[in-house]
Amino acid sequence: MLISTNEPIGPRPSRRRKPVLLVSGVQEKAMLSASMSLQLGLPDAVTVRHTIDSERQVLTRVVSDVTGLIEREEVDLEHACVTCAIRADVLPTLERLAAHGSWGSIVACLPIAAEATQVCRVLAWNPRTAPHVAVTAVVAALNGAGVAEDLLGDDLLDERGLATSEDDRRGVAEVASAMVEYADVVCLTEEPDHEERDLVLALARPQIAVVTDPTLLDAAHLASGLHRDAAAEAWVAEVRRGPLPPLRSGGAWRLDLCSDRPVHPLRFQDELKILGGGPRRSRGCFWLPTRPDAVCAWDGAGGQASVGSTRSWGREEPLTRITVIGIDDDLQERAEIRAAFERCLLTDEELAQRGSRWEESWDGLEPWLGPIETVA
Repeated sequence: MLISTNEPIGPRPSRRRKPVLLVSGVQEKAMLSASMSLQLGLPDAVTVRHTIDSERQVLTRVVSDVTGLIEREEVDLEHACVTCAIRADVLPTLERLAAHGSWGSIVACLPIAAEATQVCRVLAWNPRTAPHVAVTAVVAALNGAGVAEDLLGDDLLDERGLATSEDDRRGVAEVASAMVEYADVVCLTEEPDHEERDLVLALARPQIAVVTDPTLLDAAHLASGLHRDAAAEAWVAEVRRGPLPPLRSGGAWRLDLCSDRPVHPLRFQDELKILGGGPRRSRGCFWLPTRPDAVCAWDGAGGQASVGSTRSWGREEPLTRITVIGIDDDLQERAEIRAAFERCLLTDEELAQRGSRWEESWDGLEPWLGPIETVA
């Protein structure tokens, strides 16, 4: 089954650059099903699959096409993490295969839990890294049965044996939700139930396709140039301005918590459990009177939340905006989330007395945001 509509096609790859279809996910079966379907739809394609053994610190690369196995190699990694794998072998392999000229396109099955954003951003920042490569589509491949558990559950990657390094403490939901949000098409192994389908549609970029049978992937369409960096980055950005598009179905709900006020650093910590708890996906940005120039990012899923400072506001107007998505029916909890957000914001009295720039050397958020660098 195909859910939703097609997004406008992006720039087609040039003759010099080979189309690359990236497949990401958190389950091997779903990723392999999507990769095989794409390869069958592109008879002139070569497929490369990378896997990481974090205990052995080994990256395994398997390359094949319609003629069979072409190469299988193990690469020792100094630090067996996704970033190292992409830098050390994934991108160099894509460039090597693209430059070889023997295949019309490449299907790249990334290491489990590796996000395609890492590949796309490296190519966007430094196209010379792989001048023969053009990412034409990003596919997020997930199991259809119980997909809400992957997107909203509280499992950690290491609890499922999927951690990419010894210190990989990411949650499955954090990774899987981010994959769906960045993808150009979401491929599920089977039809999910109504609420889970609506959850996927709520997370995904507006108008992208959600396929509930890997055999329905239109490989030729994806190879033609569907991916657009600007559209994908705008949707996953921590700072989003303007109204959000309406939800495409009614089985999921969304809170758009938005204010031009900063949050009180201590009250914010008091409300973390309510804002980031439960089987929900939340993300966005906030600003602090103790760090008025810093864009602080919020990233939460499955009852876990992380915050970090990403960049400076520069000439942008600071904004506090967190969106929360869920599929549960507890209206009271939604009201509590909204109330907790309101409690975090500076009050009229606080703004009148101290303004939005506080001269403080400590705010309690140092473990996540680092020390306060300047005192306003």
